[in-house]
Amino acid sequence: MSTLDDQGRPEPPLAADETATVLGFLEFHRATLAWKCAGLDADGLRATAGASSMTLGGMLKHLAYVEDEWSSYWLHGRDRQPPWDAVDWKADPDWDWHSAADDTPEQLHAIWREAVDRSRSLVAEALADGGLDRLARRTRRDGRAPSLRWILVHLVEEYSRHNGHADLIRESVDGLTGE
Repeated sequence: MSTLDDQGRPEPPLAADETATVLGFLEFHRATLAWKCAGLDADGLRATAGASSMTLGGMLKHLAYVEDEWSSYWLHGRDRQPPWDAVDWKADPDWDWHSAADDTPEQLHAIWREAVDRSRSLVAEALADGGLDRLARRTRRDGRAPSLRWILVHLVEEYSRHNGHADLIRESVDGLTGE
């Protein structure tokens, strides 16, 4: 059982195997994003900081896409599902970011939570079928496939980077600060 910090985030284990450590940090960063986006109305989720057009709502939708893209599309080789399957990503590579302005806060939180739940399940399935060394079903153009280890570390990196952005945006909305 994880120890929760003051914001309800599970603290990553201090002494665990590689899988538990990586998953612990991923859960911590998922919970950090949830904390930074909690309790905001549509205007709060559309707020930007400085010259950036990045929003917390866009971040929720982008990270939902990232979760689905890596756990379902790449890792398990499945076709993209709605809403990602209807997007012309070549024509609009930032669709996930800017289309979030058309979604309600409830829709944005739901799409992210549902993607995280699917990702957790698909990662558990892959861990049972080869562990961290299991290769993704889809390959890059050169024929190489990322391992589950690479995918999980990449997810930690995505959340870590965007949680830094989330700190700045949330503080500009209502002054909420955190680490």
